[in-house]
Amino acid sequence: MVLNNIEKLLEKYENGETSLKEEQQLRHYFSQETVPPHLEMYKPMFEYFLVNQEEQFTKDVPLTTKSNPIYKWISVAAVAVLMFGIYFQMSNTPKTIEDLSPNELMAYNQTVEALGLVSSQLSKGTENMLALNLMSSNFNKGTENMSYLEEFSSTTNKIFNTNN
Repeated sequence: MVLNNIEKLLEKYENGETSLKEEQQLRHYFSQETVPPHLEMYKPMFEYFLVNQEEQFTKDVPLTTKSNPIYKWISVAAVAVLMFGIYFQMSNTPKTIEDLSPNELMAYNQTVEALGLVSSQLSKGTENMLALNLMSSNFNKGTENMSYLEEFSSTTNKIFNTNN
């Protein structure tokens, strides 16, 4: 009878339907030396729960953080160094195309040429899209004409039905 009760409690435990008192009964049952062989697999788990329940955290948990003002000054100094570095880097860069070296000017011209080629190819693609847009507007006109045809057929049906 006890074994049937334990098996029912295990089934409830696996479904997450046990109360704390029922779980305590399971822990007590599996803490015994003799457990049926088909329930041996549950014994280590419930023994672990018994041991784990007795553990306590003994360290102090600090609730306030210690602020160190030196980190604030280090971060301010790092921002200042970055700002000076960016300023001096920007002041040394060439401002106009005339200030570029021959290699930089050649790279610039090649980039402009490549972007022009890409732009012309994209323009060809948009021409095809314009043709498709024109076909779409013609299709819309055709569907509007179909609605007139439907009105005409419903009117003729009324005429012919009234004469019958």
